[in-house]
Amino acid sequence: MVREARVADAEAIRTIYNHEVLSTTATFDLVPRSLEDQQQWLAARSGAFTAIVAVDLATGASGPDPTDETDGEVVGFAALSPYRERAAYRTSVEDSVYVRRDRGGQGIGTLLLGELLDIAEGSGFHSVFARIEATGEASRALHARCGFRLVGIERETGRKFNRWLDVALMQCLLHERHQR
Repeated sequence: MVREARVADAEAIRTIYNHEVLSTTATFDLVPRSLEDQQQWLAARSGAFTAIVAVDLATGASGPDPTDETDGEVVGFAALSPYRERAAYRTSVEDSVYVRRDRGGQGIGTLLLGELLDIAEGSGFHSVFARIEATGEASRALHARCGFRLVGIERETGRKFNRWLDVALMQCLLHERHQR
């Protein structure tokens, strides 16, 4: 199930995100988030830029209860962010999607990204961008399945783990999403 993220989800989101910070190039952040940082990030999310979580209801403390949306374990999260600050970019957004590593390949990323695209479309955005470390094949494949196209490679954009990293820029034009 996918639902809007709550401040109470901060620790689960932080755990997922900090694993990526410390172990992978999926994010270019170099410093793990504190619980307070994660709570502030969540508190700042609203409207079209809200964060969402994928929740496994079968792993709730008291078992699945379809009437209780707080039950279950957070296994992934996603959010939309402004693409750029200048006014002409306001019709474009950037996505972020993270799935707990032990839950990869189970369709959670597709569920989250599909919901994000629905939110973007419903909010009147025209275009969604993804900036993915270029060797991130799973993330690139996820985005391609959801209607994104590779529009460029930014060479040696970041440096992490003592190596230069390229960024694959992918884009989904929302009005083309249902034409495929």
